[in-house]
Amino acid sequence: MRYKYTDTSGAGMSLSRRRFVQGLAMGGVAASMGLSSRALWANADQQQKIPTLRGTEFNLSIGEQVVNFTGTPRIGTTINGSLPAPILRWKEGETVTLRVTNTLPETSSIHWHGLILPSGMDGVPNISDGFSGIAPGETFTYKFPLVQSGTYWYHSHSGFQEQTGLYGPIVIEPREPEPFVYDRDYVVMLSDWTDEDPTVVYAKLKKLSHYYNFNERTHKDLMKDLKEKGLARTWSERKMWNQMRMSQRDLADVTGYSYTYLMNGQTPADGWMGLFRKGEKILLRFINGSAMSFFDVRIPGLKMTVVAADGQYLQPVSVEEFRIGVAETYDVIVEPDDGAYTLFAQSTDRSGYARGTLTPDPAMAAAVPPVDAVPGLTHTDMGMDMRGMDHSQHDMAGMDMQGMDHSRHQMGSGKPANPSDFSSGKITHAPAEYGPHVDMRAKAPQYRLDDPGVGLRNNGRRVLTYADLKHLRGTDDPREPDREIELHLTGNMSRYMWSMDGVKFADAEPLRWKMGERLRITFVNDTMMNHPMHLHGMWSDLETGDNDYIPRKHTVIVQPGARISYRVTVDAEGGWAYHCHLLYHMLGMFREVQVS
Repeated sequence: MRYKYTDTSGAGMSLSRRRFVQGLAMGGVAASMGLSSRALWANADQQQKIPTLRGTEFNLSIGEQVVNFTGTPRIGTTINGSLPAPILRWKEGETVTLRVTNTLPETSSIHWHGLILPSGMDGVPNISDGFSGIAPGETFTYKFPLVQSGTYWYHSHSGFQEQTGLYGPIVIEPREPEPFVYDRDYVVMLSDWTDEDPTVVYAKLKKLSHYYNFNERTHKDLMKDLKEKGLARTWSERKMWNQMRMSQRDLADVTGYSYTYLMNGQTPADGWMGLFRKGEKILLRFINGSAMSFFDVRIPGLKMTVVAADGQYLQPVSVEEFRIGVAETYDVIVEPDDGAYTLFAQSTDRSGYARGTLTPDPAMAAAVPPVDAVPGLTHTDMGMDMRGMDHSQHDMAGMDMQGMDHSRHQMGSGKPANPSDFSSGKITHAPAEYGPHVDMRAKAPQYRLDDPGVGLRNNGRRVLTYADLKHLRGTDDPREPDREIELHLTGNMSRYMWSMDGVKFADAEPLRWKMGERLRITFVNDTMMNHPMHLHGMWSDLETGDNDYIPRKHTVIVQPGARISYRVTVDAEGGWAYHCHLLYHMLGMFREVQVS
């Protein structure tokens, strides 16, 4: 992909940092003009949100535009001149037609993330039936019925265009009233922006996988470990990490060193604003539209009631914080009092944050909390007890994980899943997993559904876990699986090579499924990274140990050194993509699914 700065406006470096996209920073412009609170309230829908398009017929134009998030103008990829792309508000039961014109000098595409639709409308070049992408200067017409409701999003599935801005929210209003009450709703789209050419970012990671990591352990950390653990244990742990050539602080591939974290296209310096009136219930539709960043979200002073995940209704659960992986969505209801509140979304490696404000008065703001201390990966995150490790081979297969320390876990309110309920628990490593392209293999990975993850355990706040997720209206397809497929998430971190079952996408055969069958997919994460796995075109029914209320998701986070299972009803013919949603992992950790 080309990525350059061209001064198309004639303004050059005089472009204001607040004008992050030409013509879109209406909230900042209005505030600078000194408009009254009444005027701001009167135009809140236009001023405080990403542009919204409604109806059933849409003309969308993919193009480029000068953007400025950091004080340095760059070229972003936009839809109808907007970054993020406009909110598309639809209604369940209707059929939408979207004429998408590509004005870029390269092929583009749009994938409707989480929507159940025909393969040819899914928008993945050379995998979706009959779709090879939208060539420069051409228009492709997407047309499909809306058979679901909820919060979703859309993005490019071509090159690194998603990283440069081609993503936007979708809200599908339900045919029947929602099972909860609210007075106002806001989309809260989280994303990450880099001034660097994404191809350069990827090249840097290939050459030095920890290029962007400036949170390595220091002398201060060493002194702290010596005081708390003693010399022998500290020496043993440091020796282990060094021999594995791995870092306890390897929490994100790309960090705040390069990224500016955005909330609805606003930087932390500017901040997004959502207005409310005292006594209102607010529905916040959180979408993680980032390329590579997980966020830990909280609103100091407010509890959040989670009512939907990935567009699907849940039994309400009250939390103070939740982790949202790349491509996930969560709907939460809050009941603010007569004051301002900060929406705080810190990156999991604590290198930065996105932020916004809920307030009854545009002149009223709330304090921004400090980011939490940088966490470190533990034996839990590696899914192992290091006493059984063969250090000489740097091979995870030599680990005894049965002695894993669960004491660090914060348990969710739901019943912890019992792996014996829905899988054999036996792990098989394919011959393709052995070699220099795979540097870790888990021998007995744990099913850690009630673990909130590194940096969130026992932090004094009530944190959502997958064990909390229960379908509101019961399991959609209660059938037991006809067969089980085990897929390993593999890679070599130091070489920045990613794969599934030790085979990169370019060398892999498609997965072939039969219409009507019920599958169990068991993911085994043989790496020390979280991977958000997304299956196109079909639901992923997460196995939580409660078969009566299995939650449905379109993106499932597989924790480091862990395993997780879900069921899939194979009910969509054609070609489908199946991949990790971390953009720079996707080239290798990807499979094509063919359903016939």
